Amino acid sequence: MTPPKKIIVGITGASGAIFGIRLLDVLRAAPDVETHLILSKWGQQTLEHETTKTAKDVRALADVSYGAGEMSAAVSSGSFRTDGMVIVPCSMRTLGCIANGYGDSLVHRAADVVLKERRRLIIVPRETPLSAIHLENMLKLARMGVTILPSDPAFYAHPKTIDDLVDHTVARILDQLDIDSDLIERWAGDMQGADPVVALHTKDT
Repeated sequence: MTPPKKIIVGITGASGAIFGIRLLDVLRAAPDVETHLILSKWGQQTLEHETTKTAKDVRALADVSYGAGEMSAAVSSGSFRTDGMVIVPCSMRTLGCIANGYGDSLVHRAADVVLKERRRLIIVPRETPLSAIHLENMLKLARMGVTILPSDPAFYAHPKTIDDLVDHTVARILDQLDIDSDLIERWAGDMQGADPVVALHTKDT
């Protein structure tokens, strides 16, 4: 039998806990996927402030859950094989720690392991506006092969609710993990209601 795909999900203290919760909810229903949740201290506080969920509720969505400072956890070792990690939402503190190899929490350590083992790391940053420091840290990680996936919604599917906007970001995360979903309507090039665009060609004389 094919072993389940092991995905680490980190939820940190940036605004946007709803993205991490929805990702866990979708992965829970996905076949052959095993989730390993790391909820940071500030991630828990932000989650309970922004949503009606408790930390206990969110931990129950994962197959395995670890404490923020549980440095002996399985995901802290490269010998524990995983198929990737998503940090959603990712605070700028977490981003900076990962970019500069500073690991004082399990989220940082697990991401460091994913990097050194050359596995898939997806970061969903939540901050605006972005300073030069933020951008430099993102560029540094992108050059290491990290996917920087801002939670920017698309409007071509005419979203009607906040859930629609959240699902768009979650669907794009799942794409990066090679996990199929039907959360969103895929772009097919059909511009309904739009006037046709006339291409102008300049002829050399």
